Amino acid sequence: DILYSYVNTINTIDGGTHVSGFKSALTKVFNTYLKKYELDKKGKVSILADDTREGMTAVLSIKMPDPQFDGQTKTKLGSSYVQGIVRESVENSLSNYFDENPSIGKEIVSKAIQASIAREAARKARELTRRKTALYNDALPGKLSDCSNKDTEKTEIYLVEGDSAGGSAKQGRERNFQAVLSLWGKMLNVEKTRIAKVIGNDKLQPIISALGAGVGDDFDLDKLRYGKVIIMADADVDGSHIRTLLLTFFFRYMKELVVSGRVYIAMPPLFKVWHNKKISYAYTDEEREGILKKDFLGVDPNIQRYKGLGEMNPDQLWETTMDPETRNIIKLEMADFLEADNTFSILMGDDVLPRKEFIYKYAKEVTNLDI
Repeated sequence: DILYSYVNTINTIDGGTHVSGFKSALTKVFNTYLKKYELDKKGKVSILADDTREGMTAVLSIKMPDPQFDGQTKTKLGSSYVQGIVRESVENSLSNYFDENPSIGKEIVSKAIQASIAREAARKARELTRRKTALYNDALPGKLSDCSNKDTEKTEIYLVEGDSAGGSAKQGRERNFQAVLSLWGKMLNVEKTRIAKVIGNDKLQPIISALGAGVGDDFDLDKLRYGKVIIMADADVDGSHIRTLLLTFFFRYMKELVVSGRVYIAMPPLFKVWHNKKISYAYTDEEREGILKKDFLGVDPNIQRYKGLGEMNPDQLWETTMDPETRNIIKLEMADFLEADNTFSILMGDDVLPRKEFIYKYAKEVTNLDI
């Protein structure tokens, strides 16, 4: 007789003996019904014996003459002829039960799937942890231009959108304390995925490696390689989206980085206004108009609208966005953790209805909509 319940796993004969054939039978049945129930649409899940037993109990009752055990503690039944009997009995009984009770069967197999996913995620997390010691040496990402200063409190890293802007930033930076990591494409929305995908994502891996403090439960703020993490993206909708994706990643998987106030948003200008040798930069349309009336009244100045960071040459990027004496950056501060958590869930999560309600509620407050 086989009884399944949602408790911790026990394989027993006389209170704790493992039986040969039991694990292999569970593995075969669970993987068979994984496909039969169509629970693995992408065909990427492989259930192992430990996955089938995590969070569930199987009580196996066997009566046999002259049992032979491996070792004095009797932790495993060694009688070889029992293996085939147990395997066949478990396979037949459990298969029949799953056929007769598909709703319960699906719930049990789904539980094993979750255990399999968690196991794989833990494996990847361990691999990442083993690589951490190399993050300070040759394992740093290729697109990172590191700084020479190793004093964390005096260093900062710019996460820059695009190779073009990254190239300008690398030329214009102060190499002693400023590092630059070029990013490409849009980040993974981590609100909709698991830790295994986060660790394996090719766009997030360079960030994890460059910061050197781990990710998720393994994140250690004391190992952070830079005192400031500055996100520098274009001043448009795409740039805003990239900033939001990065902030979601930091909030969900490097929470202490955000809470400690080490994350900053660079604010590149939208306009360059100049006449002869006089140059001014404006960050909004209103600021541009104010500069024209105040500093260029009576003349016909040149006005350049920056479509992206890549249009700035190195010295302009340094003067407007990277020079600590003149730059405009915003320090990210968390006033209400629960409110921030709820906002990320609404805006970046899978549930569409709360996001619609949020848009309806704040639509009239939008002042700059790029369509």
